[in-house]
Amino acid sequence: MKHFLFTTITAILLVDCVLGYESKLRVGASAVNLEANGQMVLAGYIQSRYSENQEGELRVTAVLFEKPGISKVAIVSCDVLWVPRHIVDAALVEIEKKTGISQNNILVNATHTHHAPSTAPAHDFGVSEPWCAQVKMGIIRAVVDANKKLKEGECEFYFHLGEEKTIGANSRLLLPDGIVTWINPRRESAGKGKPTGPFDPQLPVLDFRDLEGQSLAIIWNHSTHTIGTLGNNVRSPSFYGLAAQELENETGAVVSFLEGASGSTHNIDGVPVSSCIGRLKAAVHDARSKATLHRVEKLLSIKRPFKFKVRHFIESDEAANINRYCKKYFQTQAKYVGGVFAKMRNQLKSKQGEERETLLQAMVIGDVAIVGVPAEYFTILGVDVKKRSPFKYTFIAELANDWIGYLPDREAHRLGGYQTWMGLHSYAEPGTGERVADELIAMLKELKVGY
Repeated sequence: MKHFLFTTITAILLVDCVLGYESKLRVGASAVNLEANGQMVLAGYIQSRYSENQEGELRVTAVLFEKPGISKVAIVSCDVLWVPRHIVDAALVEIEKKTGISQNNILVNATHTHHAPSTAPAHDFGVSEPWCAQVKMGIIRAVVDANKKLKEGECEFYFHLGEEKTIGANSRLLLPDGIVTWINPRRESAGKGKPTGPFDPQLPVLDFRDLEGQSLAIIWNHSTHTIGTLGNNVRSPSFYGLAAQELENETGAVVSFLEGASGSTHNIDGVPVSSCIGRLKAAVHDARSKATLHRVEKLLSIKRPFKFKVRHFIESDEAANINRYCKKYFQTQAKYVGGVFAKMRNQLKSKQGEERETLLQAMVIGDVAIVGVPAEYFTILGVDVKKRSPFKYTFIAELANDWIGYLPDREAHRLGGYQTWMGLHSYAEPGTGERVADELIAMLKELKVGY
């Protein structure tokens, strides 16, 4: 499929009214439930899995923002592990035809739930084509429906940078033997592991309220891997999605979760999923209670192509690294897991050094910036983008608009570990993560300085 080249900036500066600030922002929001079944292979683990049961809804949510006659942008969230570019591109073409919204102005994020049908193959699970078709149609329908609701949605923008620091932690612990943890960091480390990166507790909440104070749409963000369910062997949006749906029932607003930079961060296994849900909801409610009105003088979006290369690898070294870990911590399945990774390397053997293209995105709503990264982005890189951003508030929406696997930092590549093992889940050359950060900062500076 021919990819679209988006290099334009959609931007407008809005002038305050002579008699004071008057909100002219409108919002439209929609949530579309997707229908899965037991015949659809699930993504998120090494092996193929199936389930006849489901908790909560698997959804696509869309929130649109408009300065009437001037600019319109949309943020979409999908309850899937990842959303490949071919699905996103096909959906955005239809959305532009139906609504006139520029593809440059739409960000599509995957919540990274490990308990939904598969949209792309990796490890030893394949792809459910019927599910892919549903996700594409869900994206289209959610945005089209949200666009229809814009006329009802004159609103004000409230924001607070909250936090939740108890449910997640850096999961790449360096052990005394030089191995980096993977499957169960706490058990593998036995208290002897050293974190190899930061945990980001920030929990930004964007609350769009009508002029009477009722929330119409809420977007929130946090940076921990989306793994864990209330029940056993069920399809699920996991704790982030379940929390969002409970918040929706409690607030009367459409609630959308965006996954942050969590490639190196997982939820703490000692915190049950039910507790994760409760703590996240409390953090969102606390942020909403502290949120203050923010002017929306800018409604901006840039989406640009980004080129990178498939890394070269030495087969014997890759096999040795994986076998070393598996024989010590994955004994009963060491041969099987090693074979899965060997198969993926075989698929990529002829692709070494190949140049590929994906998309990066930067979006600004008032003084809040959102950057879209098409990968499982390491937390240290996400924190770096936040620190260097020219905007007062910035957060990361990883797995946005495409999926190119993990993007570790250079030091992580040196240390090794699952996220750096060559495979369909991780194949970009070292330094790609840092290059992405630099390009995002350049894009944000354009939005800040020139518009």
